[in-house]
Amino acid sequence: MQKQLNRGQDGAGVANIKINTCPGTRYISRYRSIESDAVTNIFEKISKKFKKAKKIGKDEDLENAEWIKENVAFSGEVWLGHLRYGTHGENSIETCHPFLRQNNWRSRNLVMAGNFNMTNVEELFGNLVKLGQHPKEKTDTVTVMEKIGHFLDEENQRIFDKYRGIPNKDITEYIEQELDVARILRRSCRDFDGGYAMAGLIGNGASFVVRDPIGIRPAYYYADDEIVVIASEKPPIKTAFNIEYSEIKEIKPGHALIVNKDGSYGEYEILPPKEKKSCSFERIYFSRGTDPDIYQERKKLGRALVPQILKAIDFDVKNTVFSYIPNTAETSFYGMIEGLEDYLCAKRKEVLLEGKPHLDDLADLLSFRPRVEKLVAKDVKLRTFITNDNDRDVMVANVYDTTYEVIRPGLDTIVVIDDSIVRGTTLEKSILTTLDKLKPKRIIIVSSAPQIRFPDCYGIDMSKMKEFIAFRGAVALLRERGLSYVLEQVYEKCVANPNAEENFVKEIYANFTDQEISDKIAQIITSDEIQAEVNVIYQTVANLNVSCPDHLGDWYFTGNFPTHGGMKVVNRAFVNYMEGKGVRAYL
Repeated sequence: MQKQLNRGQDGAGVANIKINTCPGTRYISRYRSIESDAVTNIFEKISKKFKKAKKIGKDEDLENAEWIKENVAFSGEVWLGHLRYGTHGENSIETCHPFLRQNNWRSRNLVMAGNFNMTNVEELFGNLVKLGQHPKEKTDTVTVMEKIGHFLDEENQRIFDKYRGIPNKDITEYIEQELDVARILRRSCRDFDGGYAMAGLIGNGASFVVRDPIGIRPAYYYADDEIVVIASEKPPIKTAFNIEYSEIKEIKPGHALIVNKDGSYGEYEILPPKEKKSCSFERIYFSRGTDPDIYQERKKLGRALVPQILKAIDFDVKNTVFSYIPNTAETSFYGMIEGLEDYLCAKRKEVLLEGKPHLDDLADLLSFRPRVEKLVAKDVKLRTFITNDNDRDVMVANVYDTTYEVIRPGLDTIVVIDDSIVRGTTLEKSILTTLDKLKPKRIIIVSSAPQIRFPDCYGIDMSKMKEFIAFRGAVALLRERGLSYVLEQVYEKCVANPNAEENFVKEIYANFTDQEISDKIAQIITSDEIQAEVNVIYQTVANLNVSCPDHLGDWYFTGNFPTHGGMKVVNRAFVNYMEGKGVRAYL
């Protein structure tokens, strides 16, 4: 969990299940925390349980696994940990996973956590009501848990009916042995619309992780004779178990990895897999860059931007300083510098082939390198993008500092690469002001991701249209050019066709080139106090797909949502914008 803190900083939770305990013994333990260092807080509490055992147990007891299991909480065989990433809504203990559905029958207990957003929560909620349930909340986490819980109950009843007539105590044992988790998941997931990697523990000791049929949310696993471990990323598995990357496998889209009570496991198809559209934003920003594949992809993203950068600086590399905005853009920065080195190598070759330069010129030619400096330093070790709405603005205004006396005032151009520009808040309220203190001639902000134009409703929570700097740029252009009626036309289509399988919001962007929107973004983020000329360069979608060929989920940039629910969400998000509603377009 410490190695996955990049995936959530707002809270954490841990659950543990003991297998084959005697009646009257607690077998499910759970802690959740929203402290500033939630993971440490949780495991300090768990550690106290074991320290207490040292006081009450004899030396031989502390060497006895069965005694520890019977007397100490969190000493079971099955574990589930989750890190909360809460960019929307309140941050409270009750919003932290894992969630718990309790029952006096061991095999009807369900503990759940996951990385997911469902686009059709209202439909799923309505289905539960039709079944006769009375869900306590209309949220995707509770709704999903209750849906799976319903079919877990039915599976228990099916096996109970099969053995009706023999002692109930014996039937309980049969149920725990014969529980068909794959069947439960097939019945539960068939009407889910969204991106998900959902983990569940059943009270009898079985567990599962199920992945959406498009493969939007990531899930990887490693298994040997002693352990089965599943995580959202590969590096934590490799680090914790000191194994080779080749030993880590990906759970296939539409499949579930199910671990049975006896420790046997298998990967089962739950829903027919569809065209794979794994989230590209995972590769650009969210996942750890120490994954070897992600590392190379991010370098490619940086390298792909070099032609645009050279054109923007008029090929004047000598009077340009290159840097990056910490910390996730560092890898794409390396790729960008490698691409510039290749350009300079080609130029040297060209000069040498054209004639014999003077010795002094030759020395300069051979020794010249791109000027690289660390211009922006982060004072606070937090990721502002995944901070909740209320705290983000305050944080970005104070989180950055700069390095002085490395820029020649009025002469040098600064090129700073970022992994993505979503809201533009950090640039507008902090980065540009910080860099402008160095008095450069020009500041060029480069994004290794394309323009984020549409909300995400599958996991990386970007949900409100008005927050996207690209959308703000497009709307500003419409109004400047007398095209405001386009907004009304799109609004009318969205209202008239709430269930349409078409993204009407695309029509707003169709009026402009990518460059026109980039230029408008540069104007928006540049305050009157900024003295330097400011330009913005974005990655192209084509280069993104070439750099990350196995992760083609690009709906944030293209609006090509892979599910019906995604299309409904983007249109509803625009309706909310037009009606001045500051809410998410999904629950």
